[in-house]
Amino acid sequence: MNYFKLQITLITISLFSVLNVSAQINSSAQESSFWEHVRFGGSLGLSTSNDFFTLGVAPSAIYEFNQQFALGVSLNYTYNQLKNQYKSNIYGGSILGLFHPIPEIQLSAELEQLRVNRSFEGNFSGLEDDNYWAPALFVGAGYRTNNITLGLRYDLLYNDNRSVYASALTPFIRVYF
Repeated sequence: MNYFKLQITLITISLFSVLNVSAQINSSAQESSFWEHVRFGGSLGLSTSNDFFTLGVAPSAIYEFNQQFALGVSLNYTYNQLKNQYKSNIYGGSILGLFHPIPEIQLSAELEQLRVNRSFEGNFSGLEDDNYWAPALFVGAGYRTNNITLGLRYDLLYNDNRSVYASALTPFIRVYF
């Protein structure tokens, strides 16, 4: 009987040792492969005309679970100025989900929350400065080639008076490396 208990004990210890080593190897492999699935990118925008100026910066990162699904986050900052009349600082972030039914097509959903700080002067001096949150929930579709996607997105929460975008339908360019 003691011999049998010794065998069971040795088999149990061996099994747990193998599982422990295997778990440590898998854990190390998962840690190193995590960064292989992370892609960084975003967008940069600059616009000038007459006395108007806009600068937008939106860095982002996504984690690709597989070739079809990705999830990520983005930060957003935009500065607008109409000389001697209007200035705004817009900042916030978003959560982005991507789905590729085929490699060339990208479907997306994005929940965005932006803080808007507007100040008026000159001809707009009768308007009061304004600070508010502007939420947006986008659904979109685009054509993807390599690491660039061109497409359109639609804001389901669009509000004519509060949205920072001119229309509920906006074009986008996404770049991830």
